[in-house]
Amino acid sequence: MRSDEPELRDLMLAGLDGNAAAHKALLTRLSANLRAYFKTHLARMGKGPADAEDLVQETLIALHTRRHTYDRSKPLTPWVYAIARYRLVDFLRRTRTSMTDVAIDEADQVPADDNPASVGIKDRICVLSPISARPTTALETRKASTAMPRVDADPATNARAATPQ
Repeated sequence: MRSDEPELRDLMLAGLDGNAAAHKALLTRLSANLRAYFKTHLARMGKGPADAEDLVQETLIALHTRRHTYDRSKPLTPWVYAIARYRLVDFLRRTRTSMTDVAIDEADQVPADDNPASVGIKDRICVLSPISARPTTALETRKASTAMPRVDADPATNARAATPQ
């Protein structure tokens, strides 16, 4: 899309100035570029062209409704791709696409899921097992570090407790 930048930007500016034909031409040209973008990314994750088409339509609607936020002094394509990327991220979250569905080469392009429920139980056990022996609260940590033998009011009880058996 970079080689089309000047033409697309001119169409966007004309559309912002009220030229409906330029705006329609912009959306038509962008739809082809967005379709290729989404098909490429979704194919790596085993998703079909129908999902890509849905994302194209969602992105075009977002571009249309948010066109007033475009800064005329900036290039158009980074703005378009930022919106497309957010749409892709939203789609991946909605469909709960797992990192196991993505090839390792493309893993850096898929955002991490911050939902703790999505982490498998095996992963939780592996991560938490070294922690389980440690105190879990500040109070337990303090108690463990300042543990003292119990002292009763009755001296005979204290002597019996201190005597090895």
